[in-house]
Amino acid sequence: MDIVESVKMAATTLVANKLRSSLTMLGIMIGNASVIAMVGIGQGAQRLAAEQFESLGPNVLFVVPGSQKTRNTTFEVPKTLVLEDARAIATQVPSVQDVAPQINSRQLVTYRSKNTTTSILGTTPEYLSARSFDVERGRFITDLDIKRSNQIVILGSELADKLFDNQDPIGQQLRIKNISFQVVGVMKPKGSALGDNPDEAAYVPITTLANRIVGNTSPYGLEVTAISISAKDEASIGAAQFQVANLLRLRHKINGEDDFTVRSQKDLLTIVNTITSGLTFMLAAIAAISLFVGGIGVMNIMLVSVTERTQEIGLRKAIGAREQDILIQFIIEAVFLSAAGGLLGTLIGVGGISLISAVTPLKAGISPAAIILAVSVSGGIGLFFGVVPARRAAKLDPIVALRSA
Repeated sequence: MDIVESVKMAATTLVANKLRSSLTMLGIMIGNASVIAMVGIGQGAQRLAAEQFESLGPNVLFVVPGSQKTRNTTFEVPKTLVLEDARAIATQVPSVQDVAPQINSRQLVTYRSKNTTTSILGTTPEYLSARSFDVERGRFITDLDIKRSNQIVILGSELADKLFDNQDPIGQQLRIKNISFQVVGVMKPKGSALGDNPDEAAYVPITTLANRIVGNTSPYGLEVTAISISAKDEASIGAAQFQVANLLRLRHKINGEDDFTVRSQKDLLTIVNTITSGLTFMLAAIAAISLFVGGIGVMNIMLVSVTERTQEIGLRKAIGAREQDILIQFIIEAVFLSAAGGLLGTLIGVGGISLISAVTPLKAGISPAAIILAVSVSGGIGLFFGVVPARRAAKLDPIVALRSA
């Protein structure tokens, strides 16, 4: 019997048992769809992380107090960075362009009968250029505001809408921690990044926040939460990171472990990509288990099929069919079931990814490699798990098969 005839007979048998064939394919379908969807979601998470890091600003470095080990093992953030550190970086590191120290605090903001607790960020005029932010209306903080500790505030776009609705906030007075501030500007929408939404924040002069709201809590000077630094260009990021770290070691008289951490945008993105890649691999591996379970289902159904078709096998062998012919037919049936389930699962997985991309911010990607691998694996599973039932059918003695029928 030639291969074409075996394929026709296998197709006829599977079509004749539509319900059983469909249920057998179900496990393979779920496995393929899960693998493709999980890989696509993982790649979408990596793209989203890359976009969010790009929104932090080009060529950005972040200096935070405490070493990475200290920040991971203690709940209280170390108080090791001061405003003078930022000024020293701006004047003594040739590879940096803008340096923007900042103090973060959460406070109650009130305008008439409306109030909300939000992030208050005390910073300097360089914050705009260092972090690639823009003012939509009004103005931002000036050097004079810093010098005089002026009680002025610039609102994020969402915070302005929440407090003022359709009213123009410029020139209005609001209260932060029961202290009056004049609104002088509204920021251009930026969008949330890594769980932080700058559009809901309020921006005040760093000296005003330190002196009138949170107080000076460091014995070494005006304590800052972080320092944002923009390098002159992408090629200068490595040099800037090295020079900033050396300068801070000299200023802090460090001989052992650093009491600060300098991270570049690329470092942070690498960490996030490592985490998301690991999660993607783990999710894909878990989803792949269903492919294995689907393969067992194929073998189980094929064994049942051999038992039900004992008379047919005996009759075919009695009229001249070889063991090889029986073996090929049953293997073809198993591969058909797995391949068809794989293709349908691929369609479901691709459709799921498209739906996720349409209704969520996660731009899940369709990975051709994942599709090819999933379909190939599902076909291979059919071949692997179909061999045992096929060999069992091929080894049936025709006389015993006819008698048992």
